Amino acid sequence: MRSAARATASQEMPGPLRNDVRLLGELLGDVLREYRGPGLFDDVERLRRGVIAARNGTATADEVAAFVASVSLERAEELARAFTVYFHLANLAEEHHRIRTLRERDSGAVPVPGSLDGAALAIRDAYGPEHLERLLAGLEFRPVLTAHPTEARRRAVVTGIQRISAALSRLDDPRYGATTRAETHRRLVEEIDLLWRTAQLRRTKLDPLDEVRTAMAVFDETLFRVLPAVYRGLDTALSPGDAGARPPLAPAFVRLGSWIGGDRDGNPYVTAQVTREAIGIQADHVLRALEAAATRIGRTLTVNAENTPPSPELTRALDAARAAQPALLDGVAKRSPNEPHRQLLLYAAERVRATRTRDADLAYDGPDALLTDLRTVQASLAAAGAPRQAYGELQHLVWQVETFGFHLAELEIRQHSAVHARALEELRAGAEPSDTTREVLDTLRVVAWIQDRFGTGACRRYVVSFTRSAEDVAAVHELAAYAVPESPPVLDVVPLFETGDDLERSASVLDAMVELPAVRERLAATGRRLEVMLGYSDSAKDVGPVTATLLLYDAQARMAAWAERHDVRLTLFHGRGGALGRGGGPANRAVLAQAPGSVAGRFKVTEQGEVIFARYGRAAIARRHVEQVASAVLRASTPEVGELAEQGARRFRELADRVSDAARSAYRTLITADGFAEWFSRVSPLEEISGLRIGSRPARRSAARELADLRAIPWVFAWSQTRVNLPGWYGLGSGLAAAGDLEELRAAYDSWPLFTSLLDNAEMSLAKTDRAIAARYLELGGRPELRDRVLEEYDRTRELVLAVTGHQRLLQDRRVLSRAVELRDPYVDALSHLQLRALHALRDGVQDEAERERLESLLLLSVNGVAAGLQNTG
Repeated sequence: MRSAARATASQEMPGPLRNDVRLLGELLGDVLREYRGPGLFDDVERLRRGVIAARNGTATADEVAAFVASVSLERAEELARAFTVYFHLANLAEEHHRIRTLRERDSGAVPVPGSLDGAALAIRDAYGPEHLERLLAGLEFRPVLTAHPTEARRRAVVTGIQRISAALSRLDDPRYGATTRAETHRRLVEEIDLLWRTAQLRRTKLDPLDEVRTAMAVFDETLFRVLPAVYRGLDTALSPGDAGARPPLAPAFVRLGSWIGGDRDGNPYVTAQVTREAIGIQADHVLRALEAAATRIGRTLTVNAENTPPSPELTRALDAARAAQPALLDGVAKRSPNEPHRQLLLYAAERVRATRTRDADLAYDGPDALLTDLRTVQASLAAAGAPRQAYGELQHLVWQVETFGFHLAELEIRQHSAVHARALEELRAGAEPSDTTREVLDTLRVVAWIQDRFGTGACRRYVVSFTRSAEDVAAVHELAAYAVPESPPVLDVVPLFETGDDLERSASVLDAMVELPAVRERLAATGRRLEVMLGYSDSAKDVGPVTATLLLYDAQARMAAWAERHDVRLTLFHGRGGALGRGGGPANRAVLAQAPGSVAGRFKVTEQGEVIFARYGRAAIARRHVEQVASAVLRASTPEVGELAEQGARRFRELADRVSDAARSAYRTLITADGFAEWFSRVSPLEEISGLRIGSRPARRSAARELADLRAIPWVFAWSQTRVNLPGWYGLGSGLAAAGDLEELRAAYDSWPLFTSLLDNAEMSLAKTDRAIAARYLELGGRPELRDRVLEEYDRTRELVLAVTGHQRLLQDRRVLSRAVELRDPYVDALSHLQLRALHALRDGVQDEAERERLESLLLLSVNGVAAGLQNTG
């Protein structure tokens, strides 16, 4: 069965992708032979053939394990490195092919499926132009970058992969001749050799500012240029005949946020000083980018005053500039004689530079002042009969300023409610503040400094983890008054509801929250806007994936109804992880499965760890992702989609509750079993994962070793390494079995988007689970009853998910993903066997220090490789 599926997957692989994978694999083989002679390559091939044979049934997993046990630890590490590098190259080839496919689909004849322009035009046809105009006016997509430690690759590895990708693209470009292709091939081998020789593991732990600088790469390399392209594409679709020659119809609807350097919940390394430096790094990057863009556009804007005369407003702006900076303006005018539009734009570029270098005499006081200058140039050009100059490249710069401001991304603060409670207790008692309390106050002072330096919009959201009552919101405002009594910072305190109990009482907390004077004041100032965050990770870890999904849906529905009653413009902030066990999965499908009225044109979501580079690391993929999400937000905000969700909820709610109750019971019975936490630590590399040094944040909120104290990310990461993927599906089988009515379950799957999304995500998680390999991990715990319980629930869930979906095999209707999983599985098996060797030895105890270090290194290399092979961590 597995052999047939793998053969089918191989046959279905598109020719260009097959060629890329073969080429990169052959070049890696050449590199391995050069590095260690034929011996290493032969061992890699023996292990590769062995795991494929084990899946085909012509060999056994025990034979594979015996071979892995027979090689030296040094050779085992080399094998782990080889398979890890192979996965990096295979992932690159798939990404390369995805970009190729997107380019081929974009024929221009019809909108690409899932595109933003396609959704906008469909809504205009169905509901009229005025309805679309209202939707676009309120459209918001707010991705928030977080430093949650799920990106297992070193930055050096990521940049090496990017260089290989660039070389592969050149080989794919028919414009290049034989000489260039030969040189590109040579360069490709050199880069693969370098990737092989680059250490896969970090030797030092990241600090928060390292994480800030790492995240800046997606801004520098993609987002700054991609987002104006997204806006332009929508603008062109709305009125193609005069696009670029009229004021834009498309708004700048994306606003970046960041927790990197601001999220201090359980992370003692994020201090007030780190937050201050983080916003400085962000500002430096965006101001350099804006300066370069303004300079580039200014140098090319060589329109002459005789054929394109300046407006009186532009003339006055230049006069004011000359009065303020005569020497600078004389220099600009000398380089741009009789080109007033160019002069003002180049002067604006100099002012952006001065803003970055903090030259107070020349600097802008904020992005609005820069926008005023840019719009003055635009209006003057348009009035002079040069609308294409006004609304072409110059409009891209306007969109960039509107999107990024002078701070790039709003830096959000997060802290645990218990930290605030202890701080207030000390301050109210007049006691000497502890170090923790001083840090809370210093953080709020830095928020005030950021607002004074970069504007209120640069840092005003303060997320309170584990919000249990309105008092947790009031505490932040009171602490701000202690920190800066003369002029507290402007704060929008965002309650974060994470556990099942917190989600169920969320609406009642909001009732009390809007009665707080500070909140009432902010509602009045913001047009009655309010933000609430929903925690997917901890809720799923608390009650299981099925019940968490329904609790989150119910919470959204209750809060949407609450917002309507209170005339509040509510934005729900979705704290979704990359992995399915933490609310991950396709973002556009998730948007369409939200409760009716809960989207309302606005979607805010965390983008975490490996997801940041997967979604935003390449321009074509970043554009596709932004368009898919924005398209889904528009569609989810239409009456048709809302009615579909309402009908499904009404018809199938009782059925869903039966599924949820049984699923929750099964899940809670497992994780509350006596000794479960210790067993989990033995069967997985949970305790060793911190050795990857993939983030600054500790795996646990405190020194306690209980499951409740374990963060959701290492919980999901460790389960993915065992090939069980338990957080993505456990309990669903019991729930479906308890529901009983197969036909009604099928009807729910076919017609209720929430239930469809729930089962599709579980199916994806099951497809990445391997029962045979998982059983070997579960054996390590010495608890056969827990092992059997997990495997029986897997069998039950797989059988019933297939029955409800009507599929003969997992991911039957998603052949691209299914093909990728089927082709990868044997190679992931190889890394799992290597990891199991290390885990067995470490769990049995190793006395020799040098041997233990080699085993730990092997374990971490295999963890890195499995993460690359499965393409998710946490």
